[in-house]
Amino acid sequence: MAEKESKTFDPATKSVDLATVEMIKKAQAAGVETIWDRADKMKPCPIGAEGACCRICSQGPCRVPPVKKAKEGEEQKKQAVGLCGATAETIVARNFARMVCGGAAAHNDHSRGVAKLFKEVAHGKAPGYKIKDIRKLKQLARDYDVPLTEGEGDDKKSRSTEVIAQELADKILVEFGQQDGELVFAAKRPPKKRIELWRNLGVMPRGCDIEIVELMHRTHMGVDQEYHNILKQCTRTAISDGWGGSMISTDLQDVLFGCPVPVSGEINLGVLKEDHVNIIIHGHEPVLPEMIYVASQEPEIVQYAQNKGAKGVQLAGMCCSANELLMRHGIPTAGNYLQQELAIITGAVDAMVVDVQCEMQSLANVAKCYHTKLITTDPRARIEGETMHIPMDEHHAIEIARQIVREAIDNFPNRRAPVLIPDIKYPTVVGFSYETIQYLLGGSIRGSYYTLNDNIIGGRVRGVAGVVGCNNCRTPHDSAHLAMTKELLKNDVIVLVTGCSAMAAGKEGLLTPEAAVKYCGPGLAEVCETVGIPPVLHMGSCVDNSRILMAATACVKAGGLGSDISDLPAAGAAPEWMSEKAISIGHYFVSSGVYTVFGGSFPTTGSALFTDYLFRGLEEELGGMWDLELDPVLAAKKMIAHIDKKRAALGIDKARERVLFDMEMRREMQAGGSEE
Repeated sequence: MAEKESKTFDPATKSVDLATVEMIKKAQAAGVETIWDRADKMKPCPIGAEGACCRICSQGPCRVPPVKKAKEGEEQKKQAVGLCGATAETIVARNFARMVCGGAAAHNDHSRGVAKLFKEVAHGKAPGYKIKDIRKLKQLARDYDVPLTEGEGDDKKSRSTEVIAQELADKILVEFGQQDGELVFAAKRPPKKRIELWRNLGVMPRGCDIEIVELMHRTHMGVDQEYHNILKQCTRTAISDGWGGSMISTDLQDVLFGCPVPVSGEINLGVLKEDHVNIIIHGHEPVLPEMIYVASQEPEIVQYAQNKGAKGVQLAGMCCSANELLMRHGIPTAGNYLQQELAIITGAVDAMVVDVQCEMQSLANVAKCYHTKLITTDPRARIEGETMHIPMDEHHAIEIARQIVREAIDNFPNRRAPVLIPDIKYPTVVGFSYETIQYLLGGSIRGSYYTLNDNIIGGRVRGVAGVVGCNNCRTPHDSAHLAMTKELLKNDVIVLVTGCSAMAAGKEGLLTPEAAVKYCGPGLAEVCETVGIPPVLHMGSCVDNSRILMAATACVKAGGLGSDISDLPAAGAAPEWMSEKAISIGHYFVSSGVYTVFGGSFPTTGSALFTDYLFRGLEEELGGMWDLELDPVLAAKKMIAHIDKKRAALGIDKARERVLFDMEMRREMQAGGSEE
């Protein structure tokens, strides 16, 4: 526990979420250091933030910050280069590419783990797991040319679910180490025009791993030194994430755990219960959390908790594991990235169980100030300090889950006063997979995105925006997500959300159908009320951004809005981004033809030339482009301007009067047709 000291910041300036503000105050009073304390003391390196610092060899690090414009009468200084002669463009491009590499590696490695589990389940070697979505399994089988039947004529019969899954698993796992060819989803699922564009540009990914390895090699000292060429491989790597690893993991998780459908839940720290054993599930891979959910419901476990003095076991999610549990089981969400320390500071968390991605190392120090057990479960993600490691093993997952829950129950009597749980939580309606959206728009028989397209063409819905990404302690927590989303809604732009952005929306009450009347323009409000959906659609975790790609593709294939994703009146944003995964996600959206604006900062501003290429030049090649806007409302207006530009190009920029034809008008039309 840190020594008590006067704080230099007002908690109300750090977050727009009242529960967060309350817990920061509690931390300050107790002298417990949080990420906001560290941010207040440590300013970001301006040269590193611009991507203008090269440290890929020991001759540096070499700093090549932009040259200030000379005053009148002074000689203009030359742009510095690295010791090897690397220009600012090369250095900045390499750093950007390595961020894409890191993000793509995180998603693709997540995906590989899910694929390996899927194979074990298919062979009956993972007790407790089973294939829950047979329909999606068969769709995947068709994508990978896995036959659903065997034999011919009178001998033709359906293949078993297990046999189909076994063959499918082998084909999917091959794609991670594949050296040649094309990734199945990238070559089959996007609009035909997009596929042809990628092939012509030479950016169609060959496999999940090879693109990452090649890009890391290219950005090694003395290899690729031309920023256009670096970015070309960067694009191929990003596509291998969005249309490869991320899409594979999303689909296989749906097959194993069920494709999400609308479900209600609650969000924010107020979901914790003082009289229950509270377990926070934190991370990004739903494999073990699914079993912890099962274990926590078992009568023997509940009785064990009651024997320790608790009324029961309360699971709550944190970060993207929260999104996975919420949208499949209605398990409440305690908060997003910047709230992970604060959950422990309530004093009510008996165990925090973490797997991979976005876990702060400081959790160990915060947990030490309270009674919380911090339990790591993945061999790739250990945390130094007083932690407990219980490694996940898919062959004994339910036993491991029970062990974890019992550890939390045993810790319940060790709580230290005072416990303070903010009395703040909000209802949510989540679980909008692209399949669910299609069903809601047209039913199971005639489900189609045409209804959405028709409302866009008719002007009720102006366009579609994806608002995704992280929290960043350099930006007031949740503020940019909410300001941007509300500006889009009042201008009749429907918003699709994932990750921490989805949780920010939930904590503001935007994930309920009632939000449409309060926040939306008249056209979007009418559509939401008619269909019975929220104006902000929760589509899952950060790896589930692939659902947004599929929804965009479905819009194209429904007709009326062009022949490619780049034709759609759509835009994307990550107003509070902070991780390498966000850069990879952003670039696979740009590579798919989407205008994508980030907030806070951008890691390439150390080179005006390279940044201009990302922000302008890429649109000519890929149909999508990057942008940076610090003000989230102005960023939303840029997105709306882009949407309007696309509407004009489609010829739907003017509202069309809807005419209800009576019988006489129909006869006139038929008569006119017969005269021809």
